[in-house]
Amino acid sequence: MNNLDQIKIVLIETSHSGNIGSAARAMKTMGLTQLCLVSPKQPIDEQAVSLAAGAKDVLDNAQTFASFEEAIADCHIVIGTSARLRHLQNTLIEPRKCGEIAVQHTLKGKVALVFGRERIGLTNEELLKCHYHLNIPTNPEYGSLNLAMAVQLACYEVRMAWLAQQDLQKNSQISPLAERAAYPSNEALEYFFEHTERLYKELGFIRNDAVMLKLRRLYQRARLETNELNLLRGMLTAVEKYHF
Repeated sequence: MNNLDQIKIVLIETSHSGNIGSAARAMKTMGLTQLCLVSPKQPIDEQAVSLAAGAKDVLDNAQTFASFEEAIADCHIVIGTSARLRHLQNTLIEPRKCGEIAVQHTLKGKVALVFGRERIGLTNEELLKCHYHLNIPTNPEYGSLNLAMAVQLACYEVRMAWLAQQDLQKNSQISPLAERAAYPSNEALEYFFEHTERLYKELGFIRNDAVMLKLRRLYQRARLETNELNLLRGMLTAVEKYHF
C-alpha cells in the first residue's frame, strides 16, 4: 500500500467551496488523496470542481464529518496548523519537519494534517488535541497565506520526505514492514484523557482546567505507545477499585 494514503488532509469549517477544490488540486499534485471535511459551510459544487482542475476524484472520495473529533478518531498523529505561538513552543514544527514526521508515522498508522477556518484558524481546544503544531515561517511583515497555499506547502514537504524514504528503503533494502512500535488512535487517547480527568477530579487532585491541560500536554509530548497507554489505563482502573 502507498503509505501516502495513510495521510489525511482535514479542512475545518471551510467557508468557500473553491478553497476545497484548490486544496484538492494541491493534494493531488503531491500524491495525496485522502481529503476530510469537517462541517464545511458550503458543499462541493461546480466551483470546487472547476478549481480542482483535474482532481475531481479527490473531491468525489472526500469524507465529511460532523466534528473534528470524528475526523481524527482513527489517527495516531495529528498535526494542526497555527499562526499562534503562545503555549505551543514545545510542539511547534516547520513544514520540513512536518513532512518528515508525517511520513515516518504512516508506517504506524494514520496521520492527520489539519487546517482551520480561513479567517480564524483552529480553536484553542482543537489545537490542544494536536500532537504537533505546524507553523509556516512567512515574512513577518506580510504573512498572508490562503488555505490552498498552506495545503500545498505542507503536501510538498510530505512528498519530499516520502521520496527520501523511498530512496532510503531502496538503497538499504530495508522493508517498510520492519518491526515497529504500535501507537494508540486519537480516539483511544481521548478516552484515556476523559478517564484521567474524571478520576483525578473525584480524588480532588484536579481542581481547575489548567491541571488537565498540563497533563494533556505531558502525555501528548511523551508519545505513548499502545502498551504504555494500556498500562496507564490499568493503573487508573486499579485506583478506582481501591478507593471506590
